[in-house]
Amino acid sequence: MSGPADAGAQPAIATAVKVVALVAGEASGDILGASLMRALKAQAAQVQFIGVGGPLMQAEGLDSLFPLDRLSVMGIVDVVKQLPDLLRARRQVIDAMLDAQPDVFVGIDAPDFNIPIEAKLKQAGIVTVHYVSPSVWAWRQKRVFKIAKATDNVLCLLPFEKQFYDRYNVPATFVGHTLADEIPLQNDAKAARERLGLNPDTRYIGLLPGSRRGEVALLAPVFLAAAAELQQRHTSLEFLLPVVNADRRQQVQQALAQMQLPADVKVHLIDRQSRDVMLASEAVLLASGTVALEAMLLKRPMVVAYRFGPVNYQILRHFVKLEHFSLPNLIAGEALVPELLQDEVTAAALADHIENFISAPQDTLIHRFTSLHQQIQQDAASQAAKAIFQTHARVRAVSSI
Repeated sequence: MSGPADAGAQPAIATAVKVVALVAGEASGDILGASLMRALKAQAAQVQFIGVGGPLMQAEGLDSLFPLDRLSVMGIVDVVKQLPDLLRARRQVIDAMLDAQPDVFVGIDAPDFNIPIEAKLKQAGIVTVHYVSPSVWAWRQKRVFKIAKATDNVLCLLPFEKQFYDRYNVPATFVGHTLADEIPLQNDAKAARERLGLNPDTRYIGLLPGSRRGEVALLAPVFLAAAAELQQRHTSLEFLLPVVNADRRQQVQQALAQMQLPADVKVHLIDRQSRDVMLASEAVLLASGTVALEAMLLKRPMVVAYRFGPVNYQILRHFVKLEHFSLPNLIAGEALVPELLQDEVTAAALADHIENFISAPQDTLIHRFTSLHQQIQQDAASQAAKAIFQTHARVRAVSSI
């Protein structure tokens, strides 16, 4: 009985929204914003867009208030240097939104920039939505109260994020993860090897020590040492290490030169193409982050590792309270893959875990990865658009009482 009624109600809810404001803070937000805009237009053809976005969002019809790269600031030092202009940009967005009075404001990620804007606009009676939850479940958990005051709904990419907000009675909607929509349930490892020009019969292990200089400095040497350890145990193994740019390639080459690995340890440096590297590998060593989620979606056994600088670790260990820190384990709610942190990250430990993966079939783990993939493969953009329209309807219904 409820299906047809719901199907008829959604267009009516959507057409009540005429203007949607969106603010992305960096290139990844531009990608999310563009897909969201397409989904919003599919559900409400007459919707118009204002805000801040990059070329992808502009191609979907956004007239950006200013260039996106004005907000794309990385690192504490750069943020401090650019803080006056960032504050001016935030004020410009708030003034423009208060003047335009959009039906809904959607802050896309960039929480330090967007959540204060959402707070001002919500106070002024504009419906606010935050798309992509900050890692409030991992550290600085008291931010949840600030988020609750700023937003009418948090759109969560992962189910455990919504569960966190539910504990604090903060409106949140699980919409699924865009990577899970993008990556097929089944992938072709043979095709990946062909694209990389690799021998189809060689056994490869992927080494992914991160994309930032600091991550690579802390993890690449121990990953390479683990590769040498594994090669002693399994002489047929070779190793694939993707580098995100010329600087990281040079950094890894310097590490290789300093370590002077035995000549029979074959490490192939591959420019970018980290997804194909993972697909071509039997198992992967990787730095904790979104890449671990990507490896799970590619159905690759993995060991997740992370190291901080000594000072940063002593500070963060008092603020981060998690049973698990890798995304596959957080989504599963259990220890599916090995996690090694700080002093636990040794060549012997990494090699032991990889050997466990390559010495026996991993059918049970692959089946579990597939199940989790299906769980978060929800057509995220369409679900997010639907949630935005429903949030507007809910807030307006309450305000009219």
